[in-house]
Amino acid sequence: MTREDIVVVAVDGSAASHNAVRWAANTANKRGIPLRLASSYTMPQFLYAEGMVPPQELFDDLQSETMEKIDEAREIAYQIAPDLKIGHTIAEGSPIDMLLEMSRDVTMIVMGSRGLGGLSGMVMGSVSASVVSHASCPVVVVREDNDVTEDSKYGPVVIGVDGSEVSQKATEIAFAEADARGAELIAVHTWMDMQVQASLAGLSAAQQQWEEVEREQTEMLAEQLAPLTEQYPEVPVKKIITRDRPVRALCEQADGAQLLIVGSHGRGGFKGMLLGSTSRALLQSAPCPMMVVRPESL
Repeated sequence: MTREDIVVVAVDGSAASHNAVRWAANTANKRGIPLRLASSYTMPQFLYAEGMVPPQELFDDLQSETMEKIDEAREIAYQIAPDLKIGHTIAEGSPIDMLLEMSRDVTMIVMGSRGLGGLSGMVMGSVSASVVSHASCPVVVVREDNDVTEDSKYGPVVIGVDGSEVSQKATEIAFAEADARGAELIAVHTWMDMQVQASLAGLSAAQQQWEEVEREQTEMLAEQLAPLTEQYPEVPVKKIITRDRPVRALCEQADGAQLLIVGSHGRGGFKGMLLGSTSRALLQSAPCPMMVVRPESL
């Protein structure tokens, strides 16, 4: 499948959507690729009787209102990147269907959380859950409080690494993002849930086991990152091996970051990222925009 190298951002006129547009415009600009603004409208069922065809004027009004949101978003994007190439898509119907269809052919989908209208309740709502869970490309969720500051706009890219195949693909994307942004990459691996905890007997033996496990995990992380550090020699890499819960460790490292990236359906601490407590907590508490990479996005 050939993808168009383009960033798509969902537009709904809300403050969160505007924040997502800013982040998406900055990302497209740093990557040197176009931005596409995507919005949808639905025909209010209560305005006409069942079986009746709505008047053309109603379609025209809805399209006009949606175009106003697109134009507003375009101005916001140009404030971030005046020379950015920007296109748009307006669709009738569900924003979920629109975004999932677009996800088959583009680089990434960017969505704002706590939006209005069709994208309402992005973090825990049906739109975000469906798009994050079923999109064919990586999806970035930008919360309303994920403001880009002078510090965070130059911050690192953080990747959660767990040794799984999808984590490897997420790591490849993270290196590409860090390279495009001229940013440091922080690779975080946690092993809080390893079985070694259940077999500890005595403090001295416990410490020896922890040290051995830490050596093994450090080697695993270095081995997983080695081909990419060779491919991206200009990207500075910081490795974090920690006995901590994934949510806490990743949120701590993502403070001041440009982007947090996780692979879904990984092993260990990241198992079941999309539907489990880890992903829900990260989507709601991550201090920066968060990208979810799924096996289907490969």
